[in-house]
Amino acid sequence: MENHNETKTRNKTIAPSKERATYSVAEEFGGIEVLDANYYHQNFSRHSHEGYTVGVIEHGAQKFYRTGGNHIAPQGSIILVNADEVHNGHSATEGGWSYQAMYPLPQQFEAISKELNPGLSGSGNGTPYFPSPVVYDPELANQFRLVFDTLKKSDNRLLRETLLYSVLTKLMCKHGKRSVTLQETPKAQRQLKLVKEFIDDFPSADISLQELANLASFSPFHLVRAFQKAYGFPPHAYQIQARLRLATKLIKQGHKVSDAAQEAGFHDQSHFHRHFKKAMGITPGQFAKQVN
Repeated sequence: MENHNETKTRNKTIAPSKERATYSVAEEFGGIEVLDANYYHQNFSRHSHEGYTVGVIEHGAQKFYRTGGNHIAPQGSIILVNADEVHNGHSATEGGWSYQAMYPLPQQFEAISKELNPGLSGSGNGTPYFPSPVVYDPELANQFRLVFDTLKKSDNRLLRETLLYSVLTKLMCKHGKRSVTLQETPKAQRQLKLVKEFIDDFPSADISLQELANLASFSPFHLVRAFQKAYGFPPHAYQIQARLRLATKLIKQGHKVSDAAQEAGFHDQSHFHRHFKKAMGITPGQFAKQVN
């Protein structure tokens, strides 16, 4: 654990001529990843995060896919992407875009929800669903800017925790709704969840589509169609996302990039590098330097 007198945000900046992405980890609530970036040519592939994406556009505009359609977030707006939701992103202007973002986890929102609503019980009952990919809320955007600035400059734990708690609570209350459920029958939901949990738990496993279909008692065709409808990716693409998450976790724990890639199931380093850059906006090596 870090000394309480030490800074609570670990970051270093890798700054190419125009592209810049600084990842840091705020220690509050068990850890929240934070990003401060300028992008000009970055083109994010479709990917998903374990946590939510909450970002404030500072300059320019970003175009991104979410919820089955494309959206444009101009300067001053807030981008909202739900946890595990498929999205991508690139510049909507010639001058690129810059933004600050954080990635709170579902369990962090759930903890806040249970404090606000003591009657809530069961995992997932307190996680919000943000229906609007882009919201225009200048007051809330300024509050997020204050939080980002405080996380960079202040070591006062009480101040940092209070501001984070307040802004996430306000976001959830003003723009969140109850989580949406899958359209499949309850039995089919459980079967699909089995497949998802297997991929999440064993991302490096060399498993066939037929074996996954057998696990769910689906035909391979039905599994691909139902899984993509439920989670936004077909199983093989979701496996890549799960492998990226594991590799990212291992890098944050101090593992060498090559070892993390191998353990996560990426036996081709160039394949890993390409997927990581298109999902995270920086190379695995740059990410390792920033978070360690």
